[in-house]
Amino acid sequence: DQPLPINLATALQLAGARPLDVQIAGRQVAAAAAVFDRARVLWLPNISVGADYFAHTGPQQNFAGDILKSNRSTFMAGFGPNVVFNFSDAVYAPLAARQDVRARQALEQTAINDVSFQVADAYFAVQQARGELAGALLAEKMPDDLARRATALASGLAPPAVENRAQVELARRRQVVFTARERWRVAGAELGRLLRLDPTLLLEPAEPAFLPVTVIDPTAPVDALIPIALGTRPELGAHQAVVQATLARLKQEKLRPLVPSLAVRSVSTNPSGSLGYGTFGGGRNGRLDDYSGRFDIDVQLLWEFQSLGLGNRARVAERRAENEAATLDLFRTQDLIAAEVVQAYAQVRAAAERLNEAEPALREAVELANRNLEGIGQTRRIGDAIVLVVRPQEAVAAVQALGQANADFFAAVADYNRAQFRLYRALGHPAQCLAGAVGTGTASPVATEPTP
Repeated sequence: DQPLPINLATALQLAGARPLDVQIAGRQVAAAAAVFDRARVLWLPNISVGADYFAHTGPQQNFAGDILKSNRSTFMAGFGPNVVFNFSDAVYAPLAARQDVRARQALEQTAINDVSFQVADAYFAVQQARGELAGALLAEKMPDDLARRATALASGLAPPAVENRAQVELARRRQVVFTARERWRVAGAELGRLLRLDPTLLLEPAEPAFLPVTVIDPTAPVDALIPIALGTRPELGAHQAVVQATLARLKQEKLRPLVPSLAVRSVSTNPSGSLGYGTFGGGRNGRLDDYSGRFDIDVQLLWEFQSLGLGNRARVAERRAENEAATLDLFRTQDLIAAEVVQAYAQVRAAAERLNEAEPALREAVELANRNLEGIGQTRRIGDAIVLVVRPQEAVAAVQALGQANADFFAAVADYNRAQFRLYRALGHPAQCLAGAVGTGTASPVATEPTP
């Protein structure tokens, strides 16, 4: 193993830059910004620059209907402005594109928030596995010591099966060690994948595994947290921008048949809309002479009624349906966010209560196991019989209780930390909600003392 120490702050900083999801969201913002830049210059004409050569040989009909034979050619070099400028597009397309940029920016922040929670969740999984491994190694030593003590007991004080029972418990404890070490490596690989680190590295969290991380005050009333989430979550900002974009496109389609389009075309050469100003010359039988300047431009005001106006009405109905769907999607997201806050809040409170119970239970389990091991060789007289103060099976049960208490404690710490970051993500990462910044209610204090 190649160990790599890492702390939670570093992991969260890398989460804002390294993961591919965040980079993809950033490229989507750049693409939306380019669309917005293009929409802002719709009123500018396209400029065509180049040369045109035309040749004709054979019959041709004039405007009077006569068929004439000719052999002629022309050449022109120059440029020409060409544009079909729709006033409704020029007004509302930039507004809609600007809202699309806002939506993409909000979705980028959403991706950062989601990845940050994923990184925190993976980080706490590594912490939990490391803590469980430390506790499993401690519990592994006790059955070995128990087996030696049981062997040293007089045959009349302990049956031969006691040693076998201690060996069985030792094998179970070793299985727990192997499993905990496996979970550490697996969780570390997942964290490394999210942060795009070398997959061969064994990540070692710098914070102790027993340390609860309080981001949001668990005593804050949930009624005060929901409005904060509804005003901070970037997903809501994205949906609000989409609603505004669909509203701008609805107005654009309503205005389209009422306001004319301005068409500017260069018509010096065929097809129309290529060159309009430059040097023009030509002649008969392949001769190209008599050059001079030429300028041809065609300007039109056009009212367009698509499919006799029925197409315009259909496009208005389409845009109205898109706007209504975006509005309903916004309401649905508000409901989901409120539910996420309540669920994450319930998980924080439940994990805090479990942690408050798990820590003293682990202390008691450690003390109980130590006392049982110390008391195995001690005896006392009851009448004419000498009996053990602590029977070996009681010591085995104490070791089993220690292993369970260890797993319960580190699971409670990890669940509490995960729930804290899940609630912080549900609130939209607001700075005003960091621990101590929200009003308090009633709850048991969260344990913060290290475990022996």
